[in-house]
Amino acid sequence: MAEGRKRVLSGIQPSGTLHLGNYFGMMKPSIELQDSGQECFYFIADYHALTQMPDPKQLRERSVGVAVDFLACGLDPERTTFFRQSDVPEVHELTWILSCLTPVGLLERCHSYKDKIARGLVPNHGLFSYPVLMAADILIYGSHLVPVGKDQKQHLEVTRDLAIRFNNAYGEILVVPEAMIRDEVAVVPGLDGQKMSKSYDNTIELFGEPKATRQKIMRIVTDSTPMESPKNPDTCNVFALYTLMASAAEIADLRARYLAGGMGYGHAKQALAEKYSQTFAGLRERRQELLADPRRVEDILQAGAARARAVARETLNRVRAAVGVG
Repeated sequence: MAEGRKRVLSGIQPSGTLHLGNYFGMMKPSIELQDSGQECFYFIADYHALTQMPDPKQLRERSVGVAVDFLACGLDPERTTFFRQSDVPEVHELTWILSCLTPVGLLERCHSYKDKIARGLVPNHGLFSYPVLMAADILIYGSHLVPVGKDQKQHLEVTRDLAIRFNNAYGEILVVPEAMIRDEVAVVPGLDGQKMSKSYDNTIELFGEPKATRQKIMRIVTDSTPMESPKNPDTCNVFALYTLMASAAEIADLRARYLAGGMGYGHAKQALAEKYSQTFAGLRERRQELLADPRRVEDILQAGAARARAVARETLNRVRAAVGVG
């Protein structure tokens, strides 16, 4: 890694079909980081997905689907190390070593575990201790920066805590990462106005079938303001989604139509459907090309895993020597 260049690490679980919330909240900002001069490591977190014990065939298909979607959206495997988590087994040895330094109370304070249990997920050790696996994911690559939303900052604090504990016990071996807070990323509203999430069943798929996607857009919840009356664009879910895809001039034009009155929400939804189609048409074509060439996708993932494993082995060798194993 060139002097002054920092390594950025991010991961995404293959927990279902990717939607606009995934794209604007994580994928698009991550892909744009390729032009920042930093060294990007992005992985598909299939081991993390096991905490919910998905169907094995479905997990494999979803992992490939995430890879295809990222590549279609512009991820460049020549500039970004892109790989499956499960293709770097070294991370599990570091997970165990970090586990031996992890206070139970630290994990008990993690709100994510409590939130998932409250939503009905069956408690298991993987769900409880996954912050340690996440810490190993980050630390084994010597990551300097980890993009996170404000609601995810606690996860990184656990990683920093474990890195500092390890370094205090064994010397300055692990890089202590910093959070790259994504303040500028707006919450992407779903069909019902809540944050777009598979948990709420309110998503618009990133590459959904065009007719079905248009029908979903036409179901977005709006208020009951009559067509002839002015409307507030700043409280409208349709307008919020439109602003994520439109140019400044297009946004200003639609805002003026809202404020002038005489436009129904159906017209706004039609404008959003057209903008969605325009925005993702080229990406959809690239995606079809990748789906037709699965060997190419797998080769990209394996090449990324080879680069990632080389870095992981260097870190793990230093860790093993420090703790006295091997």
